[in-house]
Amino acid sequence: MKIAVAGLGYVGMSLAVLLAARHRVMAFDISATRVAQVNERRSPIEDAEISAALAGGDLDLRATTDAAEAMEQADFVVIATPTSYDTRTNRFDTASVEAVAEAALRLAPEAMIVIKSTIPVGFTAALNARLGTDRILFSPEFLREGRALHDNLHPSRIVVGGQGGAAEIFAELLREAALSPDVAVLLTGSREAEAIKLFANTYLALRVAYFNELDSYALANGLDSRQIIDGVSLDPRIGQHYNNPSFGYGGYCLPKDTRQLLANYDAVPQNLIRAVIEANSTRKDFIADQIIGLRPAQVGIFRLVMKAGSDNFRDSAIQGVMKRIKAKGIPVTVYEPQLTESYFFNSPVERDLAAFKTGCDVIIANRMTGELQDVATKVFTRDLFGAD
Repeated sequence: MKIAVAGLGYVGMSLAVLLAARHRVMAFDISATRVAQVNERRSPIEDAEISAALAGGDLDLRATTDAAEAMEQADFVVIATPTSYDTRTNRFDTASVEAVAEAALRLAPEAMIVIKSTIPVGFTAALNARLGTDRILFSPEFLREGRALHDNLHPSRIVVGGQGGAAEIFAELLREAALSPDVAVLLTGSREAEAIKLFANTYLALRVAYFNELDSYALANGLDSRQIIDGVSLDPRIGQHYNNPSFGYGGYCLPKDTRQLLANYDAVPQNLIRAVIEANSTRKDFIADQIIGLRPAQVGIFRLVMKAGSDNFRDSAIQGVMKRIKAKGIPVTVYEPQLTESYFFNSPVERDLAAFKTGCDVIIANRMTGELQDVATKVFTRDLFGAD
């Protein structure tokens, strides 16, 4: 079977590698650099298992910038292009998804088209209607940055929004590639699948916000936050997972998915979804106030990335804290090996870790690492469990 994959980000790369172990995969992307990296068997994203799989040489995988070449005689076209949230329209920007779908209808007339990008509820049905087809399905992804291939090999569940043969075939493609053969497979309507993705990520954001607000209360009242979290989490209905405080949620998915879900509630009463979004901003305010209260002369930002094993710092919570501190006139220096620029939002970037440690009297770290143990007394973090 030939499968075309549009987009070489976390979703597209992990799916291309996953499926290329058993099928012929042609990936395409507008970035010639990413295409070249894939063809040289180097991963364009930070993911250890993708890098290992590419280096192993057992994949039937090629990449191109030519959509027509990729889609020619494809059985499936998988769309994994970015859908950033557009604050002007209060909706995802789905232009790239629509463009690829339209091209696929022309260039791969026999192929089923599967959207893996996150989209608003009702988008797939509306796109099928506008383009006069029934060949477009939606299948949400549930991946972690830096562990994308792992999460496709060991999926929590496989969801395909579509009924009939094509949906079943695509679900089986994912199931047979997984190392967990008993994974739950759910075939739903397209709207239900779109809602599953947005509600799942909003619940995760809610859980982050909950434990962050617990931590804010403990910090403000001189209580041991870890003891409280341990006691609360021993309730099996709550569980001892995803409970490590942070500066807030961020990254590719949670900020935009929560806002999109709120937009989908435009005609439905709600309180909780908006509260989750507002809680994330309140947490950053609180953390910034705690740091400002220390009266630092020079603040250091240790890493902008969201979590270990990731190269993504888009919408990372520590940036929100940084901007609040800078607004009070406190100088800030950034240590982030992923940056090539000399300044980040008008703050100098220090590439020498030893000089960074010496030059800052307070170092903010969303997650504590061994690199900071020698200056632990300078570090402000809410990382209680040493986990993402």
